[in-house]
Amino acid sequence: MDLNLNNKVALVSASTSGIGYAIADRLLQEGATVIINGRSEATVAPAVAALGEKYGTERVLSLATDLSVAGAEQLAAAKFPQVDILVNNMGTYALNDFFSTTDADWQQMFETNVWSGVRLARTYMKGMLERGHGRVIFISSEVALTPMAAMAHYSASKATQLSISRSLAELTKGTAVTVNAVLPGPTETESLKSFIQSVNPGLSYAEAERKFMDENRPSSLIYRLAKPAEVANVVGFLSSESAAVINGAAIRAEGGTVQTIA
Repeated sequence: MDLNLNNKVALVSASTSGIGYAIADRLLQEGATVIINGRSEATVAPAVAALGEKYGTERVLSLATDLSVAGAEQLAAAKFPQVDILVNNMGTYALNDFFSTTDADWQQMFETNVWSGVRLARTYMKGMLERGHGRVIFISSEVALTPMAAMAHYSASKATQLSISRSLAELTKGTAVTVNAVLPGPTETESLKSFIQSVNPGLSYAEAERKFMDENRPSSLIYRLAKPAEVANVVGFLSSESAAVINGAAIRAEGGTVQTIA
């Protein structure tokens, strides 16, 4: 499917690796100009170079700043005043015992997972509404629907993203702006692959992945980790005119792990 994102400018937060990089790659495939973001030039430059070689340097732009820090969104707007597609992908996670999780842990989780997206939406969405067209997409998680005791602060931050996404969608009535959330399940990023292999040193990766699913996501219907490109395909579609009727939605891309019909 040709999603026809030519002449669109997309900002994908935290897009130097993993799901964010795959989303950037997918949007570039469809003709968009994409702003690659990471916390430092050391991480942004290699991603920009790799994608620039693949798609042309004129369509791959650089934003090296930590968007979890208040004020960084203003730096982004000064460099890139107009964005047509905003993908709030920036996020972090941690396994913490609830009773030992500090206020600072909670604060950092929300600064990264929630406030980065709020600030960017506040910065760019008004322009979308004025122009009458745009896309805002929050990358949430299946744990927003299935909170985990060992990830209480992470689960809460991802559920908050769903609420914010729906609230912002209410502002789009009568326009061609849409705001949606995508809920991936466990995804085969390098960090997760390394973790799975590290805790199962005697197993092949395929065996270790199966063991992970057995122990952590036994309800999964695909019964494997999602590929970053598979999540990116969902984001690419939501970014396009083909998804114009989808607004205010939480799109599950978690392989059928969540055993509910809504």
